[in-house]
Amino acid sequence: MTREFTGKTMAAILIAGFAVVMAVNFFMASLAIGGFGGVVVDNSYVASQKFNGWLAQGRAMQELGYQATLTRDADGRLRVDTSGIPEGALVSARIRRPLGKPEHAQIAFTQIARDRFVSLQPVGQGRWIVRLTIAAEDGRWVSESELP
Repeated sequence: MTREFTGKTMAAILIAGFAVVMAVNFFMASLAIGGFGGVVVDNSYVASQKFNGWLAQGRAMQELGYQATLTRDADGRLRVDTSGIPEGALVSARIRRPLGKPEHAQIAFTQIARDRFVSLQPVGQGRWIVRLTIAAEDGRWVSESELP
């Protein structure tokens, strides 16, 4: 016993197919938007106008000659080993998650040796983007790296 294939049947197949595709697309888009914790500028035109200034700041930071290596100790505290920084420099960091639920924190450091600093509080496990700042009388140095 076979049914006749009519225009109504074809229309129902097309509508159901497109409904499935649209439902999957909306679901995936909501997951993508909800899980993005990245950095976005408010106005890309204004950011493009500041680009040459950012390059000049980068060259000025390179001329300072500061170097820093960031590691995580077994207890979760961040350790910064530096070279070329003057006495009395202040080290701080801002951390954020690169993916998933947006999470960020400000981290303060204390100096434990001439060129070694350790964070006052531990950092949670997982991946973090660390924006390390060293401020001294001769300038401000900023570096961004991933902490696995």
